[in-house]
Amino acid sequence: MATAPRPRTSTREPEELGRRLEAWLGRHLPGARVTDIGVPGSNGMSSETLLFAVDHPDAPVRSCALRLAADPAAYTVFPTYDMARQYRVMSLVARHTDLPVPTVRWLEEDPEPLGAPFFVMDRAEGRVPPDVMPYTYEGNWLHSATDAERARLQEASLSVLARLHDRFPAEAAQFLLPEGTGSPLRRHVEAQRAYYAWVVRGLARSPLIERAFDRLDALWPADEGPAVLCWGDARIGNIVYDGFEPAAVLDWEMAAYAPREVDLGWTVYLHRFFQDLTVSFGQTGLPDFLRREDIESRYAELTGHTPRAMEFHTLYAALRHAIVMLRIAYRQAYFGEVELPADPDGLILHHASLAAMVDGTYW
Repeated sequence: MATAPRPRTSTREPEELGRRLEAWLGRHLPGARVTDIGVPGSNGMSSETLLFAVDHPDAPVRSCALRLAADPAAYTVFPTYDMARQYRVMSLVARHTDLPVPTVRWLEEDPEPLGAPFFVMDRAEGRVPPDVMPYTYEGNWLHSATDAERARLQEASLSVLARLHDRFPAEAAQFLLPEGTGSPLRRHVEAQRAYYAWVVRGLARSPLIERAFDRLDALWPADEGPAVLCWGDARIGNIVYDGFEPAAVLDWEMAAYAPREVDLGWTVYLHRFFQDLTVSFGQTGLPDFLRREDIESRYAELTGHTPRAMEFHTLYAALRHAIVMLRIAYRQAYFGEVELPADPDGLILHHASLAAMVDGTYW
């Protein structure tokens, strides 16, 4: 099966970053050496990850991971990268819950050492459901697992969301509320409108994305529900597993103070995105895994909170994902990796499923 080339994720050289990192680390641990530098195969297109080891007798940990804000000169996916915010969220989650969040060790807000702010955390060992090629495709560890093993992973992963939403004190997450007026959900959606406006500034606008925003208004929940700390990028591809149990919950850059369903909708739809893509290429995928009805019913059993307005929230997740994909496509064009089509909606890989959600026919 032919696939499109993976978009460029970085303009930086790991070895050069390692040399600069060693110089910076020497300020905290004089004489420390940075070794075993590497980049995970799943390195994202927002902030970047660098894996390394610390050689020093007084190092608090040997195996580390560094999260580095995107190079501001490299056509970034998001307009801002607040590494201090991520560091704070991870520290608070570790303090208030039993979720397996890697210990964060150092925060550097000065861009001078590595060219952008960053933080260092303990490296988690284990395996991650792949994005490329997606775990719904044949030939990876999760697809090859038994139904019972995938059920264990699904249950444990949904427990992560339930425990986060139930145990983290909501008042401690209010610093994540975007500026503006209105409810947490209103502000969350308005922040996405602002992000979309930034993505299409000076470029072709997406009629489908704008139709989706209009449809959101029509589907707006009568009862939005209480706001909690939402993980943000709530999907199994952001969990490191030991066997089929979560060993580390990663990628908190999209954390938000919003209704629980913002996370649940993202979990449901991001799996559907991979599943639909797999079926379109002639494979069966994993049709019985992470089904919407199973997620909703089990979450209600775990928390006592029955998910509400999920047609709204799954559409919202697909819409948010579409904006990100549009930006990535424009980024690919900037680097000469693709040519822009006449119809910008064609840049959205899941435009058919998003259109079906807008029309109310997807589910």
